[in-house]
Formats: sequence, C-alpha cells, structure tokens
Amino acid sequence: MRKGLRQSTNASRAWQRMLSGRRLDLLDPSPMDIEIEDIAHGLARVARWNGQTIGEHAFSVAQHSVVVEEIVAHIQPDIEPRWRLAALLHDASEYVIGDMISPFKAALGVDYKTFEERLEGAIHIRFGLPAKTPALIKKLIKRADRACAFFDAPPPGYNLHIEPQPPAVAQVRYVQRYNVLSEAAGYTSLPSAFDTE
Repeated sequence: MRKGLRQSTNASRAWQRMLSGRRLDLLDPSPMDIEIEDIAHGLARVARWNGQTIGEHAFSVAQHSVVVEEIVAHIQPDIEPRWRLAALLHDASEYVIGDMISPFKAALGVDYKTFEERLEGAIHIRFGLPAKTPALIKKLIKRADRACAFFDAPPPGYNLHIEPQPPAVAQVRYVQRYNVLSEAAGYTSLPSAFDTE
C-alpha cells in the first residue's frame, strides 16, 4: 500500500530528475532521493516574494533560510544545533515547489498543504530530524521567518537592508551552513552528491 498522494501506479509522471541524478517522486517522496546540494541549488535560484525585492539579484530562498537560522539563534542562543538545522531547512521543500506566497497557498487548499508537509517530512528524515517539527520549535522558526520578512521586502519607511547574493554565492553559503549545523548536531557527514559550480 502506497503512503503518498499518488492514487494509482499508472498515474501520469509525477517525478523530477535532480542534478544529483536522483529522481524525486513528488507524490511519494523518499528521503533517500533528497540531497542537500539539490536543495541548495534549487533554493539559490528561487526568488522570495516572486522576485519583488530590491537589488541586482533576487533575494533567494537559500539566503533567506540562512538569515532565518541566524535569527533563531539570536532569539534563543541556547537552542540545540538540530533545531537550528530545522530552521535552515524550514523552506527546503521550495527547492521543488517554489516559493508561493501564503495567500496563494491558502487559496490552493488542504491538498497543497498535505503535499508540502509530505515533502518536508521526507527532507527532515533524510537529514536526521523528526518528520514533524515540534510545535514550540515551529513557532520559534515562524517568529524568525516573520522577522526576516522585514529584510526580504521591508515595509515603506523601514531602512533595513540585506544585499541579495548571486545564486552561486547563496548556494555555497547554504551548503556550508548545513555542514556546520549537521556536524554540530552530531550527524554523519555525507559525501557531496555533485558539484554544480
């Protein structure tokens, strides 16, 4: 019996080939088909706020995720490294599905949320985290995520600014941050799946 969203085995193709060579089934994602390099590569090329940010480059989801992890550590300095890793990975599913603004996600309904949660669960399992983030940690990450929104696209009258990074820089920083946090959490290092740059 299949656990995913796939209704039948003869359904149309619902997988994506990644640069690592992995083939990710979007309706029934396996943790073994997920690589941090694929995530970093994708997130570095996904624009926050549908590209409605200031600067030469779009503010990428990869750069946003690194900032959110830093904010989590600032809010709660004694937080365990694995939860900082969860903060870094909080938008990791967007490497496949893109960064949809919350009102659009709500308009798509429950099926979209279920899809996103399944992918997030597979990502978490792949990197040694529980499939579901504990409620208190999720709330802390959401608080940091909201704070970061002021850096992504500050409201009129606010003078907060982070220079958006080129995709290659955001990708490298994301993988570096993952490696630091993964090691600090005591997880075994994985060999690189591929080198894109």
